[in-house]
Amino acid sequence: MKLLEERIRRDGNVKPGNVLKVDSFLNHQMDVELYNEMGKEFRRLFPSEKINKILTIEASGIGIACIAAQYFHVPVVFAKKSQSINLDGEQYSTRIESFTHKRVYDVIVSKKYLQKGDRVLIIDDFLANGCAVAGLIDLIESAGAEIEGVGIAVEKGFQEGGRLLRGKGIRVESLAIVESMDDKTGEIVFRESCE
Repeated sequence: MKLLEERIRRDGNVKPGNVLKVDSFLNHQMDVELYNEMGKEFRRLFPSEKINKILTIEASGIGIACIAAQYFHVPVVFAKKSQSINLDGEQYSTRIESFTHKRVYDVIVSKKYLQKGDRVLIIDDFLANGCAVAGLIDLIESAGAEIEGVGIAVEKGFQEGGRLLRGKGIRVESLAIVESMDDKTGEIVFRESCE
């Protein structure tokens, strides 16, 4: 998605450790008009009428998933990274290691919001090593639901997550795939798309 790539080039910042900082428009301050275009693109990429839920993980994926859900006319379920008094009843849980935060989370979803027969589209902001998406897939499988695909805003193509997921036969559609980035020069190179 050229619009997203241009925004990353203009406002993104490459940090040491393969960190792409896009907090001015994607995962801290949110550019809702950009999110809207991303939501339309996710709908174009996943035209299936079978999708009845969008699943994401707190916190950065929630905004993108909610805007996209308008075009699918389905609810968004987000996996929580901590137990709260508002979460009652039985839950599915899994463990996810965060690339950015360098820690492991116990992630939970209420069984009443993810059920057998659901056809689920995962949407998230970043795909690096694939740990978050793998954890969400584990939750979907635990529920007896089916995965329709994975929509990612920014994939780090030089890390293994996308390759591993696609190797398992999972459809992954990323709006921008970063092939390389250099924290010294700030250069970001994107994979050529077939748009």
